[in-house]
Amino acid sequence: MKMTGVMPALVTPFDAKGKIDFNAYEKLLTKLRADGVKGWVPCGSTGEYNALTADERAAVLKFVADFANKDELLIAGTNAGSTWEVIQHTERARELGYKTVLLSAPFYATPAVDELIQHYQAVLDAVDVEIVLYNYPPKVGVEVGLDVLDAFKDEPRVIGIKESSGNLLRAIDIRSRYGDRYQLTNGSDDQTLDFFLWGATSWICGPANCMAKACVDLVNTIERGDWLAARDKMQVIYGAMSSLESGKFVQKVKYGCELAGTPVGVGRAPLQPLTDAEKAAFRKAMEPVLG
Repeated sequence: MKMTGVMPALVTPFDAKGKIDFNAYEKLLTKLRADGVKGWVPCGSTGEYNALTADERAAVLKFVADFANKDELLIAGTNAGSTWEVIQHTERARELGYKTVLLSAPFYATPAVDELIQHYQAVLDAVDVEIVLYNYPPKVGVEVGLDVLDAFKDEPRVIGIKESSGNLLRAIDIRSRYGDRYQLTNGSDDQTLDFFLWGATSWICGPANCMAKACVDLVNTIERGDWLAARDKMQVIYGAMSSLESGKFVQKVKYGCELAGTPVGVGRAPLQPLTDAEKAAFRKAMEPVLG
């Protein structure tokens, strides 16, 4: 797979009873497609995969795969807390048509580097998929670091890495150490311009759920090589991105979807809806984006 453009890290819509709302999901995906996204990444952290049952996760993956056009990229989030469970989710994703999966380190386990390498190798041995590694230490407690990338530099099915560390030096290190061996996809949303400057070629983007058009416009401007115009476009979305990175990410993205006209409900407990004050603050941050 060649990862390009903006691929939304999809939210999972819930109805008033807390069940997955596939009608709302279809409306969201239809709008995102019209806004120019290149593909779909369901069941990631923005999609609250950790709060879904295995059957719910499979239902989401099937729904998105059935919706997708043949020219749209599909990447399944199949992360879990243990290797055997990751393999189970990955096998189901492969059966549903996903040839590429996005995998951070198993949550809570905080595996050592050698254990993490063995974990990814076990998935590769068990399922015929490509893997996009996912470095998100604030969520899982460990880095998917350069030692892991070193271990898989000769494995063609490890195709890239999503960087959500918030550390721009990671992009510089990856470019310096590996050239174009690994596809770098941006996950540090408030540093998008910087990550693309240092080699990112795509953006797996949670905020795209509620501001896809602005995100797509930014990446298209970067790809045209107009960095000054891209800087101005980054400035427009920066306030909202900064707010998202400051906390309650999922709740804010879901509220942003409501502001954008595609309501998707609220997060599952323990996540709680935003307070009126938090809504007002995020609404203000979104004003430059929504116009």
